[in-house]
Amino acid sequence: MTTTMKMSRAIGAAAAAAIGLALLTGCGGDDAAAVPEGWGKLDTKSLSVGYPEKEGYKEQPAADRAKANAAVALKEEGGLRTGMVSVQLDFATGVDDAGEAAAAAGAGIGLGATRKETSDVRLAGAESAREARRIDYEFTSSGKERTPAPGTEMTGVVVAGVDSKDVPFAVRINAVKGSLSRQDLDAFVESITVK
Repeated sequence: MTTTMKMSRAIGAAAAAAIGLALLTGCGGDDAAAVPEGWGKLDTKSLSVGYPEKEGYKEQPAADRAKANAAVALKEEGGLRTGMVSVQLDFATGVDDAGEAAAAAGAGIGLGATRKETSDVRLAGAESAREARRIDYEFTSSGKERTPAPGTEMTGVVVAGVDSKDVPFAVRINAVKGSLSRQDLDAFVESITVK
């Protein structure tokens, strides 16, 4: 066998191994995000997202949720809503990218909220829609609509972007401060698969 043939076979074997590894690790393409063990999943036409079912969150029936929400999971304690995961779709007009979606979603955080950090994130799912923006924030509860007592410290994360059909989305988690760990909040973001 000639040296050229040996090199060709070696290159071919290396390429096959690289392709196999990419398939095993789910790189590129339309890979789905992992939802942590003990978590449920909200599924909409634009995306799916995990929620911490193990922490007491339960999916809200469509008939009970606000019209602005495509999906919701709530945590209720003593008749109060102490945590919520929500998905809003097509919530703003003239939005073409993640930055514009985040600006529109950020406006909905509320006056009194303190932004802690804003970062670009890359979601799992449709390649054309993976760019998104994450906003971490804190606020105090108003005590209205069965929320915790006024002044209760709350934490939140909103992830905003545009799906593969150019529909803007905002995925939000709010909870009593300290009830979810930083790892839980990160897992929430990492559980999003955009369609």
